[in-house]
Amino acid sequence: MHIRFDVPADPAYPGRVAAALSSVRLRRYGIVGAVLAAVGAIGFAVSWGFAWGERITPLYIALVVAGLLSMLYSPWVRSRARRRSSRYAVEGAYDITDDNIMMRSGSESGGIAWDGVARVRDTPDFWIVYVGRMPATVIPRRLMSAEDAETLRAYMAERGLLQRR
Repeated sequence: MHIRFDVPADPAYPGRVAAALSSVRLRRYGIVGAVLAAVGAIGFAVSWGFAWGERITPLYIALVVAGLLSMLYSPWVRSRARRRSSRYAVEGAYDITDDNIMMRSGSESGGIAWDGVARVRDTPDFWIVYVGRMPATVIPRRLMSAEDAETLRAYMAERGLLQRR
């Protein structure tokens, strides 16, 4: 297998990459926030039925506020990453072989050996490549030809790396 494709200097592309990588790590904030908000709202509603409810109400209000802030943290980080990364729009390229994934962006280049890849997560726009538990890079499917994308998908599935969302 030898797949090569270029990445144009699109100002929106680094933001999409940053959003894809950050969504992996920030999803738990939304889940924890929803749980905190739900516990706070239930506790607030139940506390009104007891005489001691007025004393503990601030705790439940704090849980609801903390939950809402936690749920808003992920979209805020993604938005900020998109804004900050737009200035990093440079041309690049990918060169993917049976042995490794080589990436070039501007004057820098790097690579990841397939032997070091723990798993690959499938998202609508990218394949997110993990080395250990950390997302290391993304492979943009929309910049590849359909045949190359299918070849790479089959290769990753054969190696047992590809995981659905």
